[in-house]
Amino acid sequence: MTLPGGFVVALNRHTRVIDDGRALLGGFPTRLVRLTARARPLLIDRSVRVRDAAGAVLADRLLENGMAHPVVRELQPNPDPRHTYVIPVYDRARQLDRLLTSIGPGQSIIVVDDGSRRPDLIKDIADRHGATLAVLPGNAGPAAARNAGLRLVSTPYVVFVDSDVVLPPDTVPLLLKHFTDPRVGMAVPRITGLPTAAACGWLGQYESARSSLDLGAEPAAVRPGTPVSWASTACSVARVDAMADGFDEGMRVGEDVDLCWRLVQDGRRIRYEPSVRAEHEHRVRLKDWMQRKAAYGTGAHPLAERHPELIAPAVLAPWASVLSIALLAQRRWSLPVAGAVCGLTTLRIARKLKDTQHPVRLATRLTTAGAVSALSQTGALLTRHWWPLAALGCTVSPRIRRAVAVAALADVALEYRPGRVELDPVRYTVARRLDDLAYGSGVWFSAVKGRRTTSLRPRLWSRSRSPN
Repeated sequence: MTLPGGFVVALNRHTRVIDDGRALLGGFPTRLVRLTARARPLLIDRSVRVRDAAGAVLADRLLENGMAHPVVRELQPNPDPRHTYVIPVYDRARQLDRLLTSIGPGQSIIVVDDGSRRPDLIKDIADRHGATLAVLPGNAGPAAARNAGLRLVSTPYVVFVDSDVVLPPDTVPLLLKHFTDPRVGMAVPRITGLPTAAACGWLGQYESARSSLDLGAEPAAVRPGTPVSWASTACSVARVDAMADGFDEGMRVGEDVDLCWRLVQDGRRIRYEPSVRAEHEHRVRLKDWMQRKAAYGTGAHPLAERHPELIAPAVLAPWASVLSIALLAQRRWSLPVAGAVCGLTTLRIARKLKDTQHPVRLATRLTTAGAVSALSQTGALLTRHWWPLAALGCTVSPRIRRAVAVAALADVALEYRPGRVELDPVRYTVARRLDDLAYGSGVWFSAVKGRRTTSLRPRLWSRSRSPN
């Protein structure tokens, strides 16, 4: 399967062009790609446009390595854009009406009533908007409801949309452009908050800045082990022939993560496209909000059972683990050991980059980025995934108290940006810690219930294929 003529990819901001255009450094995991004499002229202004077989090979390699993303607005329209909306709903008649109004008339729509207590309301709304209605005998969960709708789809593409979402008109047509890449199995937009009166409160403002469903402002490949390791199917467009058995009906939480990882394992690409969005009505009442965050956490154990090699609260290279442990120890030898580890790592990376023009400078940047990532993940372990252990440790150890305090403040300092976040720093910090408390509680509850700690164990990763 090759990329079609006219397909355009652009290097992402993490990819560096080095040695006067003779090599690229970037991707996930980080790697060095040397460009052949034939390939170098194909990269123009950090972009590659497919005009021949050589351009298709280069563009495909850059996508596969996570170094580039499609320039979706320059892609040709999908030659067969026929699609069907599948909308699972459970007792959200008002939200369903709002969603169907945003989709508009003349669309192929299947509404799946997942055992609503007022099925008459769901039927009236579906009939009024000309949607096909499928009714399940009882509440089977979102995975089963989506699968029931999927079985009725006869178009090449299916659009899964949750009933509490509102769709702008350009979202689905633009996502369909991604499927001109024959390997793409799913494309998802950015999930943003739906502006409502209730969303103006402090939790609504926090969710607008840091929703669990919002994957950020940069386009990306959705792949485990990368910054965008999963995508929500609150809104997603999928190739029907790539769906196979669909969602795992044994999962009521995390079924979208499971689907993403199975698609990737099948050799499919999943594209995250933040230039279009779907507006989601976030939970903003404290009790409902915390229960939902905890529910997200309970998905960790079922995912660990199905994907034990992929699920981990932190993924660290061996050198990064030593760095984190040394700093957590807070001994006289901690800083010298941390400095030695970073220095040796820089030298090791520099040796791998010895044929480049500035190996030490590049290695220093990669080591610094790796150290920041390691410390960020370690902080998340203390405040989020391992918070019960950290809280217990705080009662007996001043070192642990200092480590937790630094971790709790550092992530806010790194994330909080005035202007981007409307909430003041104090309430943002409170919301951030409540978010971690609820999610971590869900992870521990599911681990204890399942009697396995897989979802709580960090994973060591030797980056043998990358410079760092």
